[in-house]
Amino acid sequence: MPSGILLLDKPLGLSSNGALQRVKRLLGARKAGHVGSLDPLATGMLPIVLDEATKLAGEILSQRKCYRFQLALGERTRTGDIEGEVIETQAVPVLDRDRVLAVCAGFLGPQTQVPPMFSALKREGRPLYALARAGIEVERAPRPIEILRLTLIELAPRHLEAEVVCTKGTYVRTLGEDLARGLGTCGHLLSLRRLYVEPFDTEPMETLESIERALGAGGAPRLLPPDAPLGALPAVYLPAEAARRVGLGQAVSHPGVAPAVCVRLYGPQGAFLGLGRVPETDRVLPRRLLAQP
Repeated sequence: MPSGILLLDKPLGLSSNGALQRVKRLLGARKAGHVGSLDPLATGMLPIVLDEATKLAGEILSQRKCYRFQLALGERTRTGDIEGEVIETQAVPVLDRDRVLAVCAGFLGPQTQVPPMFSALKREGRPLYALARAGIEVERAPRPIEILRLTLIELAPRHLEAEVVCTKGTYVRTLGEDLARGLGTCGHLLSLRRLYVEPFDTEPMETLESIERALGAGGAPRLLPPDAPLGALPAVYLPAEAARRVGLGQAVSHPGVAPAVCVRLYGPQGAFLGLGRVPETDRVLPRRLLAQP
């Protein structure tokens, strides 16, 4: 398989790493990684970078994400979702749509969020969820996040469904608990689905079943090229000799290039070389290169 990005619709009940290993085995990839994690409870878009595209995973991590979630009201669980035992119950006030919309609006904008204990963040090499399962709770520093959109989809007496667009590092389980608290009760997630990771908001996803069908028919699943998420970066097209020298890790002169922290580099016939930087006008340096066929 060529290097590229596969947009997997991760199924319910499978960990992100479990899904990654399934895809890696199916496609025979030498290297693979996933961009962002989804809990086994969560479904939806999990970008998987294959072979040389693994070098660009960090460029996808910085993008915004969109989730749809169902929030049960009146019960808080130990894990913040349906998998944990109930540790608190509260009455649920009568809620109308205008009240819920007003509370949702209060969550918009930059803010800080304390990561939950049931998360994959590590403390001294151990994930927090492992500590939590051992009955250990440690202090977590608040982290900056931003909620760009929080839309109410459905409202029922004891649950609601909503959609959120947020920045990297946002924990929707924590957002759900905070939202329930803002409504005068407590709550936990019933379901969570990641609809997209920017800039793949309009791209279709593959399932494990569709990958197997494509391979069984002698074809291949749809892969995006490694530079697919990099369209916002300036592009620099190098002639053959300059491309060769950049491939050797050398700086090259290239007239007309403006200074930039990060640029896309292309060689003859539009071959994507990787990332570079332009510290000063007309001077291009390699930053992160892909092995060429």
